[in-house]
Amino acid sequence: MAKGSGFTSMAGVASDKEAPKLGIGMLGYAFMGKAHTHAWKTIPYMMYPPPAVPELIAICGRNKEAVAAAAQRYGYKKVYTDWRDLVADDDVQIFDNGGTNNIHAEPSIAAAEAGKHIFCEKPLARSPEESKAMLDAVEKAGVKHMVGYNYRFLPAIRLAREIIESGKLGRIYHYRATYLQEWVLPHYDMPMIWRLEKEVAGSGGVLGDLGAHIIDLGRFLVGEVDSVSAMTRTFIKERPTDDGSIATVDCPDAFVATVGFENGAIGTLEATRFAAGRKNHEVIEINGENGSILFDLERLNELSVYWVGEEPKETQGFKNVLVSEPYHPWWSNWWPQGHMIGWEHTFIHELTHLLDCVVNDKDVAPYGATFLDGYRTDCITAAILESAASKRQIDVHY
Repeated sequence: MAKGSGFTSMAGVASDKEAPKLGIGMLGYAFMGKAHTHAWKTIPYMMYPPPAVPELIAICGRNKEAVAAAAQRYGYKKVYTDWRDLVADDDVQIFDNGGTNNIHAEPSIAAAEAGKHIFCEKPLARSPEESKAMLDAVEKAGVKHMVGYNYRFLPAIRLAREIIESGKLGRIYHYRATYLQEWVLPHYDMPMIWRLEKEVAGSGGVLGDLGAHIIDLGRFLVGEVDSVSAMTRTFIKERPTDDGSIATVDCPDAFVATVGFENGAIGTLEATRFAAGRKNHEVIEINGENGSILFDLERLNELSVYWVGEEPKETQGFKNVLVSEPYHPWWSNWWPQGHMIGWEHTFIHELTHLLDCVVNDKDVAPYGATFLDGYRTDCITAAILESAASKRQIDVHY
């Protein structure tokens, strides 16, 4: 396990005592419900011995038939159609909020008031005001809280942070990040969905969906953002609904921004759902005085590194590092070197970290994203929207 990774490797270590059990209550059963459940079920035998054994207590969704089918498929013991019943369940110790953005705030605040630890998908909320209310609630309740910025838990990203923390890269000059997808194509025929609706997704649209990830990674790897200058676009402004009517798309399809960091670095951010041919293209590059780091999510087990002045000159250039050695973050829990892990493993690492923090009363930060991190990312998102609307540079205030 690499030094400073924030998680102690436990592979091959015998447990002298039985791990405690923690009840999981899941809100949402679709994309994130599936991803989170896969992680909860994998932790006990792969992150061994686990800090705790997750018990799948209850799952909640509005469609009774669909949520019952999900409960049977995933192995949850109870089914609810009202999140209030889930939050009130005494068998639930961790509330996992994988619902749409408009049901992040109220259920999470109620869960905090009920004394539940909380894992909430990103973006934390639809606005900084909602995020701040959530942050205030978890701090008042004294519960553990984490936001689903799962890319922090990629071995290659953690290795990049360790390189930066070591000081070897030197002063950071640039952070360059793009997150490109094509899933709204063919865009003229695609019906209205919740991710394109301000009331559900939040005013940021693609900012909350994709941009939040690269904003969070900028904060995680480089530092706090203090200013932004941005443009946004909504390319297709009307879409058909299921009942045949036409709905207005009232949040952005794409954005570009320049950002200033408190430490003097500058950055560029871009995200869109209109990049034909791009499936899940998240690429970040960090340039420092002694070298550069390049990461591509679609090649997530690799990290490209360049060191200034590296000899011999004839072969100087970016070196591709296969991040799969036993001493790389988390790898001692997985396979022999060169046997790759995937996107779903980020959630396993992330939720194991949360369990460790709950059981052993550790801080979720700095490696996990807390509600404070979620709030600050939402503040940056709001500043980007304000900059685009006003056509001027905006200072970021928390």
